Amino acid sequence: MPHIAYRCLTGLCPVYIAIRFQAVQKAVTLRQKAVNMILYPAIDLKDGQAVRLFKGEMEKATVFNDDPAAQAMEFVAAGCEWLHLVDLNGAFAGEPINAAPVEAILERCQVPAQLGGGIRDMATIERWMSKGLARVILGTVAVENPALVREAAHEFPGKVAVGIDARNGRVATKGWATETDVMVTDLARSFEDAGVAAIIYTDINRDGAMQGPNVEATAALANAVSIPVIASGGVSSLDDLIALRDCGASLNGAISGRALYDGAIDLAQALNVLKASE
Repeated sequence: MPHIAYRCLTGLCPVYIAIRFQAVQKAVTLRQKAVNMILYPAIDLKDGQAVRLFKGEMEKATVFNDDPAAQAMEFVAAGCEWLHLVDLNGAFAGEPINAAPVEAILERCQVPAQLGGGIRDMATIERWMSKGLARVILGTVAVENPALVREAAHEFPGKVAVGIDARNGRVATKGWATETDVMVTDLARSFEDAGVAAIIYTDINRDGAMQGPNVEATAALANAVSIPVIASGGVSSLDDLIALRDCGASLNGAISGRALYDGAIDLAQALNVLKASE
């Protein structure tokens, strides 16, 4: 007994070591999550055009550019580090529909791009990777076929994100048309050990509404998982970006679309503000 007590006092007690190891692991995880918050300009594609929806309703689409690749180049010229692409038609159809404008963007732009919408099998994932896409976003299949997410994340390390779109805390699939009973946090936690690069969390009721992001829900999700979280939906001002940056949850990034098109956010200015906070 005295020998055991001596070992504990000198920091060699197995229990003490285990506690210290857990603390170190947690610190490493927090450092990994606390990366520069990236601003992802969004290009949502419908019928070959760059559009924005209002709260996910396809019939309420506003066309902002007939040439998505030209729009992408404008974002690149302003200094963006990533592009966020969504095939809206594909999300409803369950297969790629706006492949041509996506491929044009990948050919003309030198920054990495992530794409979601209609990507529901390994063949489609492999095809997009072969065309130079940096990251696929898997949404509907994350609920309906989680094994595919795990397979893809294993096959393409660092190149698979899970898209979690939700209304009132519950996940919606198939282009936001189908609401499930799956809770956001439960779905996110189910992929903790899958090796996914990020979770893209969208509050559907905020998307395109220019009412500000759901900072509280986004921060709660980011604090509940070790996977990097990217905020989406409602980012409409510099103040919104700053609120997300300072929410205490080390977000990986934020996605904005309508605010950039409408001029409510100046992309170059926003990028400078976020870099100044590093």
